Amino acid sequence: MSYNIGSPSPIQPLSLGNVVNAGLRLYRSHLKDYFLLALKAYVWLLVPFYGWAKFYALSALISRLAFGELVNQPESISSGQRFVNSRLWQFFITILLMFLLGIGIVVAVVILIVFYSFLSVVLVGGIGQLGNFNTSVLYALFVLLNIVVSLVVLVAILWLLTRFFLVDALLVIEDNVDGTSTIARSWELTQGYVWRVLLISLVAFLITIPIQIFVQILITIIQLLFAPLIEQNSPVFSLIYLLLILALSFASGAVVLPFWQAIKAVVYYDLRSRREGLGLRLRDHDI
Repeated sequence: MSYNIGSPSPIQPLSLGNVVNAGLRLYRSHLKDYFLLALKAYVWLLVPFYGWAKFYALSALISRLAFGELVNQPESISSGQRFVNSRLWQFFITILLMFLLGIGIVVAVVILIVFYSFLSVVLVGGIGQLGNFNTSVLYALFVLLNIVVSLVVLVAILWLLTRFFLVDALLVIEDNVDGTSTIARSWELTQGYVWRVLLISLVAFLITIPIQIFVQILITIIQLLFAPLIEQNSPVFSLIYLLLILALSFASGAVVLPFWQAIKAVVYYDLRSRREGLGLRLRDHDI
């Protein structure tokens, strides 16, 4: 369908290209505000536990602000921060639950790997007792099977992660969710649209690659410049080096994070329109 984010029209599902384009326009038009929020979020990472919740909350705030701009209900940053701060405890709960879910996924993958490794040893032992021709053919099939199983496990993990793609954004956009129900809500909204959201995420990731390459080049240059100084075991130069790397990492993250959060806002908009008919209108002027 044709879509112009600057024209008034009832909310409708968007194409993949329109989702990414809308996210880019939101990102570009509010880059300064979103960058400062993201940078503030990264600084909070230095504070254990409470700071981690603040990072999660401030990141989600960008999605809330982007969604408000998208549907012609703009909100000031101060107002958004007050709302986010009122739900800070819910972010603690969400982080804990997502951490436990992550542990569960890791344990399941480890168990699968151990079982598959045991099975592989048994199969390889059996293959070694066959004739030369059969052995070479079966070894080739076994290698192919390993590749297929690895791809299946990778796709399964990506599928699971995609089901939780909107967890943080939902906690600040919707009024009737809390730290627990936001996980179920993300699972509900992505039902039937996992591959679409995953493809959008892939395109968004490809867009951020140049920034990551540029940052990696800068880090390499800094490493080369400071390597002779660090070899002198100077604590001053070591501290300066660490601060530069940390500042560069935070700054690059603050550039990329708002784009991802804007994409989440547009994906939420798109999924709501596809599943429930959001009943709002796009902004009738340029973002």
